[in-house]
Amino acid sequence: MTDTIDGPDTSTQDVVIERHFPVDPARVFAIVTQPEHLADWWGPEGLSLIDTMLDLSRAGPWQSTMMNADGARYKVSGRVVTVDPPRRVEFTWGWHDADDLRGHESRVRFDVSGDGNGGAIFRLTHMALPDAESVANHTGGWTSSMRKLERKT
Repeated sequence: MTDTIDGPDTSTQDVVIERHFPVDPARVFAIVTQPEHLADWWGPEGLSLIDTMLDLSRAGPWQSTMMNADGARYKVSGRVVTVDPPRRVEFTWGWHDADDLRGHESRVRFDVSGDGNGGAIFRLTHMALPDAESVANHTGGWTSSMRKLERKT
């Protein structure tokens, strides 16, 4: 596996993370979009999924609540807006506060392509984050999630 992190790009408030997997692109696309696989890698290490409606293989709403070992909960939700198997999925992203009010909306895109040798290149782009602190937090969270994804593929 090759690991490349192009971000964070603080000039555009985007995070871009790329990974190479030695498996078929269609398999990678299934793992990053289908509910039965998402539960294995979604969310940073140390957090568990406790309440989800997490299916990125079809257009429509999604949501996920994660919990850490101390019982703190983190809810995020959005809408899948583009599904182009096995190449791309794009969805909106917004964290909820303690009163369950949804905050700033950003966008996430997963792109999957072949590497020319039977493997896949997976590129995660999280766009339009509100500030440098959010870019840093999301870079850490997605990087941690990618470690879990590496174990899954």
